[in-house]
Amino acid sequence: MLQIEHLTITHKKDLRTILADLSLTLNDGDRAAIIGEEGNGKSTLLKLLHDPDSVSGYVQWDGRISTGRARLGYLAQQLTPEEMYLTAAEFWDGGAPADPGRAAKLLNALGLSRQIAGDYRPMSTLSGGERVKLRLAKLLAGEPDILLLDEPTNDLDLQTLYWLEDFLLDCPVPVLYVSHDETLLEKTANMIVHLEALRRKTLPRCTVARVGFRDYMEARAQKFHHQAQVSRWEHRDFRQKMDRFLRIRNKVEHQQATISRQDPHGGQLLKKKMHAVKSMERRFAQEKERLTQMPEMEEAIFLRFPEAGKVPRGKTVLDFALPVLEVSQRVLSRDIRLKVVGPERIGIIGDNGCGKTTLLRAIACAFAHRQDIRAAYMPQNYADLLCPDLNPVDYLNPTGDPGRATKIRDYLGSLRFTTREMGHPTGELSGGQQAKIFFLGMILNEAQVLLLDEPTRNFSPLSGPVIRHILAEFGGAIISVSHDRRYLEEVCQKIYALTPEGLVWLA
Repeated sequence: MLQIEHLTITHKKDLRTILADLSLTLNDGDRAAIIGEEGNGKSTLLKLLHDPDSVSGYVQWDGRISTGRARLGYLAQQLTPEEMYLTAAEFWDGGAPADPGRAAKLLNALGLSRQIAGDYRPMSTLSGGERVKLRLAKLLAGEPDILLLDEPTNDLDLQTLYWLEDFLLDCPVPVLYVSHDETLLEKTANMIVHLEALRRKTLPRCTVARVGFRDYMEARAQKFHHQAQVSRWEHRDFRQKMDRFLRIRNKVEHQQATISRQDPHGGQLLKKKMHAVKSMERRFAQEKERLTQMPEMEEAIFLRFPEAGKVPRGKTVLDFALPVLEVSQRVLSRDIRLKVVGPERIGIIGDNGCGKTTLLRAIACAFAHRQDIRAAYMPQNYADLLCPDLNPVDYLNPTGDPGRATKIRDYLGSLRFTTREMGHPTGELSGGQQAKIFFLGMILNEAQVLLLDEPTRNFSPLSGPVIRHILAEFGGAIISVSHDRRYLEEVCQKIYALTPEGLVWLA
């Protein structure tokens, strides 16, 4: 059992409460999904539950967390820089799995060769999906009593996503997980923990519901719609009554101002009327406090690509040929050809480790010296391009132009960054906030071609639909690597699979 009582978490730097009074009990068979917008504390909550010391540098907390003697299994959203330098063998041997036989079965189920446990390649050279699979196999082989999973679907290929769905559905121990994969949430979650930050992130709200994701979202939408209707009706009725009251009060005040001193009896009657008016005013003030308020909810992010990013229909954007795709003298694919015309939206899928990220980097290099078209690249690992010590404004405004800085701050505000977060180093921001910075950079630079490696991986289930919509409406070309089933379905017009024999057109 995992038991949380009245947990409150406060950010030390901003003194902002990011979680207030969360109480939660998880038992065997509970699959609780933590959802919420980027930067609302989802990853921080999991880190705190696993190891309070790991977050003591930037948050303070109050409340009670009880796990008894349960062994916690924690999957972090990403490896630490130190872990990235380890070889696969060193990573696997660190805290070796309790059951080697179970570990071997898990490696096989996850599509990894058993030899990877003795592989001397650095973890940084493995694909993102291979790293996640290796970490999952090591974690699950230890048979923990409680699972804490932070974005377990990140970078996984479609086959492994299906395996993970089945694993979660059959998992006998409590699972608390963060995921932005709406399909996974709909299929596996039987409990929702929703973290929100209202009133420009000054008012935290947490909701715990023992229902599935789709039922929760539909019930929430219906509840808010009903509350909004009731609030509008009550406020309209209240305004009508107030209008009548104000007419009465104004009439009495006018009579008081014009009554003659030679009419003491009339003056006394007016005093009684005014006393009644004051009494009515107090009753109206009390009634106003009891009115149903409009529902408070986090607003969706707002983004729009400029018209300057459009590409003429039929214009050849890319005519790419690569005889051999290789990494560290290991051949991954041959005879790759890809032709893209405007404004096509391309999705590339394939097994983890087949070279999709390497291919996208090669395509990005092909655009690097082009003068006829503006291309923007969003890597799978944001640290490849982000400077962790710069704040978002300085990163997006390298020339220091004051006008551009003002424009950037306006955009960041529409993306739900607070003024203080705009001053935070990018290295301290959440993965979703870093992804927003990349999208904003594409907009500011009026990119005509977007090269996106897992573009939706860090956007919340609330932001995801917005991102998919703006990409589907983008007037330029998109070449992307993704395993997000909703993204492939709603955004991509053509889907290719990367195989050892090159790119194969699927749809």
